[in-house]
Amino acid sequence: MRKNYLLTPGPTPLPPQVMEAMSRPIIHHRTPQFQAILKEATEGLKYAFQTKNDVFILSSSGTGAMEAAVINLLSCQDTALVIQGGKFGERWTELCKAYGVNVEVIDVEWGKAVNPVDIEKKLKANPKIKAVFTTHCETSTGVVNDIAAIGAVIKNSDALLAVDAISSLGAIDLKTDEWACDVVVSGSQKGLMLPPGLGFISVSPKAVKLIENSKSPRYYFDLRKAKKALDKMDTPFTSSITLITALREALKMMREDGLENIFIRHKKMADATRAAIKALGLELFAPTASSDVVTAAKIPAGVDGEKLVKTMRDTYDVTIAGGQEELKGKIFRIAHMGFIEEFDIITGISCLEKVLTQMGYKFPLGAGVKAAEEIFLK
Repeated sequence: MRKNYLLTPGPTPLPPQVMEAMSRPIIHHRTPQFQAILKEATEGLKYAFQTKNDVFILSSSGTGAMEAAVINLLSCQDTALVIQGGKFGERWTELCKAYGVNVEVIDVEWGKAVNPVDIEKKLKANPKIKAVFTTHCETSTGVVNDIAAIGAVIKNSDALLAVDAISSLGAIDLKTDEWACDVVVSGSQKGLMLPPGLGFISVSPKAVKLIENSKSPRYYFDLRKAKKALDKMDTPFTSSITLITALREALKMMREDGLENIFIRHKKMADATRAAIKALGLELFAPTASSDVVTAAKIPAGVDGEKLVKTMRDTYDVTIAGGQEELKGKIFRIAHMGFIEEFDIITGISCLEKVLTQMGYKFPLGAGVKAAEEIFLK
């Protein structure tokens, strides 16, 4: 019997309370008993999103919530502005194009955050832009964008702001209402400490107006149906009963901890991880805009990046993530979100040191663990 350590940016480890909730006998979704569970989960999501607006639960991955945002907000031939600074920013573009939306793009160098001034310039140059799609934490690069500053730019325009918070929700601060986020999408398998299978989307009054006027074809992801059902504390289609039951438990845990304490914990684990990376003589991929969700580091010269990740996973049961698309084999990513704590990070760094040593990379053995411990001891 071997113990697995999961340090990937989704899925993340599951707390015992969540696993216990999923082991309970299933109930019917059109019952008062399930309505009570759904109500608690929905109110808990508002707490996590920091919003007073409606939050809809979808039986999908986070990408389903992204698709729901596009088709409910825009019609074919509408114009959107997309911030592309990684794989998931590009996903917004791909979704828009799939539904015939005209896309203007701000291409940001991978590893950098978008400058809100560039968004402001685009909006002034093209008043036809109806929506701006961006990511909060670009999981593929470890970059965090300044959503508060972006929201401040967009709220005075006719466009609305749609944010991919799939990896950031429940891990770093996201003040949906205060930062003027009109639509926020997320998923279950990251900071919310659940298996994959649920998508979430919040909508502001400004967004509701676009939803009512959108001509895009929609059926399963029609938020008008979701709104009618939610007003009766129901869902338009068969609910993911087991996952929503587990969601209620995860959100209870988050309320008990308090969002501020959760964010502090994630920052400390991120600081420790980055201190360890630097102590090993490695370079952060996003040194000026690193997120407290996931740390991305460059693979050192002479080391096979794909083999590094594979060896840690298959030989030592410590799973981290490699690079995606153009970064494949060039970076590795260690997540510190959700149900992860100090000694998970220590174990991950220790394994990283061991495999790097086996692959011929030279550094003072134990330097990374020592640096992380020093952060945790503060």
